[in-house]
Amino acid sequence: MKDWLRKMLFFSLLGLIVLLLGIGLYLQHPKFGRLPDGSNLERIKSSPHYLDNRFQNLIPTPQFTGEQSSASSLWEFLFTKKERLRPTDPIPSIKTDLMALDKGKDTVIWLGHSSYYMQLGGKGILIDPVFSSYAAPVSFANKAFEGTNPYTADDIPEIDYLLISHDHWDHLDYPTVTALKAKVKNVICPLGVGSYFEQWGFEKQRIHEGDWFSSLELEKDFTAHVLPARHFSGRLLTRDKTLWAGFALVTPQRRIFYSGDSGYGPHFKQIGEMLNGFDLAILENGQYDKSWANIHMMPEEVAMAAEELKTKALLPGHSGKFAISNHPWDDPLKRITLASQNKNYRLLTPMIGEPVYLDKEQQGFSQWWEGVN
Repeated sequence: MKDWLRKMLFFSLLGLIVLLLGIGLYLQHPKFGRLPDGSNLERIKSSPHYLDNRFQNLIPTPQFTGEQSSASSLWEFLFTKKERLRPTDPIPSIKTDLMALDKGKDTVIWLGHSSYYMQLGGKGILIDPVFSSYAAPVSFANKAFEGTNPYTADDIPEIDYLLISHDHWDHLDYPTVTALKAKVKNVICPLGVGSYFEQWGFEKQRIHEGDWFSSLELEKDFTAHVLPARHFSGRLLTRDKTLWAGFALVTPQRRIFYSGDSGYGPHFKQIGEMLNGFDLAILENGQYDKSWANIHMMPEEVAMAAEELKTKALLPGHSGKFAISNHPWDDPLKRITLASQNKNYRLLTPMIGEPVYLDKEQQGFSQWWEGVN
């Protein structure tokens, strides 16, 4: 073999080894999290929803739908023509001073995508906060739209309850969570997700995990119900080792439902009947695709779910910040507006940072997306 060929093979092999070592070291970064083990895993194994070493949905939920194979669906998703995935204009927002909110007034503020801040029954509640400029393992992927990150961890008051619905990157953000650590009194999450928080330095007594249909009453006059969603979990290649969930937050004055990520299913009607309806339902409404119709709702299904939950008002989210699917960025808002006509609930469409006052049933909001290109 000629010397030049041997040298080329040597350096090619060396480069491959260095690349693999680099990837291996990168995957040790704490942002990837640690899956449940030891006593945490033993507790998970006792869940009726954990079968064959993974969590299962209440009804069969293939991740890919239709007649195409998974590979064909993935190819179509990656290479189909995409139009208006991202706005060219900045997304408008109102930066409300969260520190100055009246704790005596029940208030909900959308922080973009699936992040929400609430004052509920005098408690400060933060749901699925993502203040990073991207929602992915690497900074060049899944970039936030311009204008959608007005808030940082410094803007957040002391948090009585941090709620995390599941471990996907657009819901569980390592930089945000670790920046908030000193402000968080309690973490509420589904089974297994607490292992991430333990690794990230949260004391175990602050972490409260729940299985579907469990209730956590950590103090008088406030109950968090951990409820089923139709989805999946995993931060890299491992799937369904931690649970995904929605939440119902109940005080003597209010009942609020948050769906997390969920495809449409019979659980919405079951939850509505079990808790006798809601004052507000916050439902995912975006990042849908016909190829994964089981794990994300179409806007028309969001409207159906809202009625089955027997909610007085609907606040749609999971859109307006990241382009995870191939639909136009404003399609979810347009379609849910049409689907909500003549329904038994009020549709709420605040801008990022615009307060929703739960005692003001006549409060109105603009269709702010209409002026954004």
